[in-house]
Amino acid sequence: MAAAVLPARGRARPAPRHRPRGALPRGEVRRRLPALPAPRPPLAVTPAAAAAIRRPVVPYAPVDDSRPFADITVVEFGQFIAVPWCAQTLAEGGARVIKIEPLEGDPVRALAPLGRGETRHFISRNRGKRTLPLDLRHPRAAAVIARLLERADVVLTNFRPGLAAELGLDGPTLTARHPRLVVGNVSAFGARGPDAALAGMDLVVQARSGIMAAYHGARDGLPGSGDAPPVADYMCAMMLCFGIASALLRRERTGRGGEVDVTLLMAALVLQNNAFVRVESVDGPVHADVRRRLAEARAAGRPFAEQAALQPHHRTPAMIHAYYRVYATKDSALAVACIRPSLQRALMDAVGLKDEAHERPIADRAAQERHYEALGARIEAVMATRTTAEWRALLDARGVPAAGVRFPMELLDDEQALANGMLHDLEHPVVGPVRVLATPVRLGGNGFVSAPPTAPFGSETRAILGELGFSAADVDSLIADRVTTETL
Repeated sequence: MAAAVLPARGRARPAPRHRPRGALPRGEVRRRLPALPAPRPPLAVTPAAAAAIRRPVVPYAPVDDSRPFADITVVEFGQFIAVPWCAQTLAEGGARVIKIEPLEGDPVRALAPLGRGETRHFISRNRGKRTLPLDLRHPRAAAVIARLLERADVVLTNFRPGLAAELGLDGPTLTARHPRLVVGNVSAFGARGPDAALAGMDLVVQARSGIMAAYHGARDGLPGSGDAPPVADYMCAMMLCFGIASALLRRERTGRGGEVDVTLLMAALVLQNNAFVRVESVDGPVHADVRRRLAEARAAGRPFAEQAALQPHHRTPAMIHAYYRVYATKDSALAVACIRPSLQRALMDAVGLKDEAHERPIADRAAQERHYEALGARIEAVMATRTTAEWRALLDARGVPAAGVRFPMELLDDEQALANGMLHDLEHPVVGPVRVLATPVRLGGNGFVSAPPTAPFGSETRAILGELGFSAADVDSLIADRVTTETL
């Protein structure tokens, strides 16, 4: 049994021995202060409960590994994006990650396969892990899960609503049995409210949250759909990473684990944080009027585009029409972002135009609309006379924030991305050379390192089960009973 690969949970650090800054020597405290009675334990904490959460007495010794999650074991019950990408990021920070998959594999293994069980979707967010196929509903799977949990510091799940409790893998059950365990869970809409029991994917949450209506370009009168990046999923993954790191830090101080809950809906709302401010005295009447008109439009069956036109916005005409937008150039498109007046003047200098409002500000909103709509049209005409590269040279020289509009594929060979280590080349055991995004976090001393490819599906089944203490005969029996498998 290779205990070094799947050891017990990460070590607990003892309390520091040094005296806190500003503290008086112990003897001096006794001279100045009267003796205090021994503190009573909180009524809610019994001796048995206190013993359950007390840190184990394990001698602490520094480790050579500078990665923040070294010695942390993560068991991932995750599919699709949010949980797998979070687990991959923890692996890049040094965590040992074991991904539990259905016997048919994570569903993304079947999306445009490049080789047996390997797809771009799987490779992009499942590196640096070991995988163990397991039928969670099989009665014999419980013994495998129990041994995994004995060694786990973190469990990550994104089961459909109700399934985690059905399997005994919900947060309350796991933390009651393993008080030091950190349990991270992702749901679509949260544990309470009318939508709590609903399943949800990124596309559905983008529609439900307002992102789709606010930011996607229209197509056939409807907002864009399946071709949009899964931004809620990835924001949710980052929130989960932060929550797990916070829970592990708290465990170092208290000895207790706990639950970390994040939702795709909250992730989508965070991405729109600027839009979620209602000043009641100003916005309240406006929002009430828009809700009324929107209800009337829907009742009358008005097109979606007409409903979208009713929405209020708080960007100024100057930003909308002239200074914070995308322009067509001679060969492509260019984005400019000029919020400060000095940058606006620099843009005007580059295009050879003048904004009279810089000298004589316009107070009336309707007059602003007319002025900046006309100015934007004049800038459009000038922008169309030069290439994006030519405009970049002129604007860069003046310090104007600007960039040509790129397609994602172009970034795989982008000089700036390559110079800053944002891309990572690896040799995949099934599909060969692959270029992927590097680890997104830089931490001095190689704290995060881009993860290697995960071994082919099922190839580590025997090794992992052996490290968990199952004999070769046990493993043969588990495979024969279809509790686990070695092949897709």
